[in-house]
Amino acid sequence: MGPHRSAGTEPGERRLNGPQTSGRPYRDLSRAGYGIEAHPDVATTTSDGRRLMMDVFLPTGAGQTPALVAASPYPRQLQNTGAPFGFIEAGATDFFVPRGYAHVIANVPGTGGSEGIYGLFDGNERAAVHDLVEWVAAQPWCDGNVGMIGISAFAMAQLEAAVERPAHLRAIFPVAATLDLYEAVYHHGVFSSRFATGFLGGIAFLAARSSRAFRNRVVDAVSHLLRSQPVHERFAHFKGEAAIAALAVVGARHISGPPWDDLFVALSVDHPTRDDFWAERDLAARLSQVEVPCYLGCDWDNVPLHLPSTFTAWRGLTGRVPVRMALMGSGGLTWPWESLHIEALAWFDHWMKGRDTGILDGPPIRYWVPGAEEWRASDTWPPPTAHGVELALSGDGRLVPPAAAAGTRDYVVLAPTRGTRPAPRLAGELTWESTALRDPVEVVGPVEVVLDAASTATDTAWMFTLQDVADDGEATNVTAGWLRAALRDMDDAHSEPGRPELPCRSLRPVPPGEVVRYRVPLVDTARRFGRHHRIRLVLASDDVRDGPDFSGFQHTPIGGTARHTVHASSILRLPVVDGDEVLTSL
Repeated sequence: MGPHRSAGTEPGERRLNGPQTSGRPYRDLSRAGYGIEAHPDVATTTSDGRRLMMDVFLPTGAGQTPALVAASPYPRQLQNTGAPFGFIEAGATDFFVPRGYAHVIANVPGTGGSEGIYGLFDGNERAAVHDLVEWVAAQPWCDGNVGMIGISAFAMAQLEAAVERPAHLRAIFPVAATLDLYEAVYHHGVFSSRFATGFLGGIAFLAARSSRAFRNRVVDAVSHLLRSQPVHERFAHFKGEAAIAALAVVGARHISGPPWDDLFVALSVDHPTRDDFWAERDLAARLSQVEVPCYLGCDWDNVPLHLPSTFTAWRGLTGRVPVRMALMGSGGLTWPWESLHIEALAWFDHWMKGRDTGILDGPPIRYWVPGAEEWRASDTWPPPTAHGVELALSGDGRLVPPAAAAGTRDYVVLAPTRGTRPAPRLAGELTWESTALRDPVEVVGPVEVVLDAASTATDTAWMFTLQDVADDGEATNVTAGWLRAALRDMDDAHSEPGRPELPCRSLRPVPPGEVVRYRVPLVDTARRFGRHHRIRLVLASDDVRDGPDFSGFQHTPIGGTARHTVHASSILRLPVVDGDEVLTSL
């Protein structure tokens, strides 16, 4: 890793990017005082005989210490290069190791030199991560206390281990995790094709590279430049989610040969509804097996991928194990991942070193409110003051109280044929917009659209985007929701107010020409819509050619050419904590 210099927020340290806490004050945190001893390409053997490869970083001269394990299908050799890629997510070794933690960065089976076949978060991967934790705990440099760290795929590996309950796992920090893989690949039945192609193809491309491709003088020189402070500071607002488009282009060329082509066909063709393939990869159904303290979190921008599971995990773990949750604003997740490191240190110091850091003080939820630009705290999610306010999708394009709505609106979707677009008079999307708000309106919690619509097609996609329109006309995406029309059946027994449960297990064609009621959940959010701003709702059925996409995540169109008619009995339900009288008087 080069000459030792600890990362952090103190003078003389390499400055970390991103927010470092959720606004809580902390005390008695471990201080940097150790050098870093690197051991690359360490191997262990799992209980079923597979060899796993890892890089081990130890605090020089510290003796036995707690260990933080980061496991994923991404190249472990690149995790400390400082590259602003969306897969550099294991955490900053030069932050944790100088503060008295071993940092172990490992590859799951079938990637990075680890033996086996990559199984895409299957049971074999869970068993391997379990064995990895227990092997680390038994090493002479570990004091027997193991935590896990890293975001995104690394966060999912943490939950994989937690449901397998290794005896020496003490705490996890799975920020930006997905519990239910179906939820990431299919948004209520709508195939998130750009993500699936980019993710799987990117792993295939990286897994085919030898270790020499990642460990050489060129990489070292580039890493030295990337980690220099002037260059590093430029990544402070880099959106790793935005790289999904580039990954999709690169990845599509490398989905060939086993297991990659088989996995892609399984995702995109063979399993469009929930079945045993997805059940094997569903950690949400296994949350009752988790026994260790869990720190959850995400940023509000991560709507199409990890944000939904953050709330699923909160509901499934609260009351069973100690849980904390931080919901961050734009830039809350950085690439390379360095945000919330002080928060993570407070968490692991408490559970693995027995320090009273203050991490458990106050309400367990901290959330940033864009528009208000401040942290708020709550004991519950959504906050107890949130209550539903309804606005109707009026036929004149306005969002109004239901009593003031009337009429219908049409839009046309064309079958995906190269180079064709609807004529200007045949809108490919619809928007509804409130009048300018006379005072701010604060929304916190789950959003839902109750859609009454008729279609000439037997199946289609409903894609909703909620936007905040400033007084200068600039629109900001707030949250979104998707639903495949033929998967509209709802599980009433398990649904919560504002959060419909859509099992997505069986397809039922839409009766052409009939008005059908759909409940479309949008991902939970927090937003303060400012004075003179407008609330806008956009509906499309194709986000490749027509409607807005969210952070570059686009979907495979469903159905052929069709006309959709939306009735004014359709409702947007907003969880309002402040300003409901502003909306009821629109």
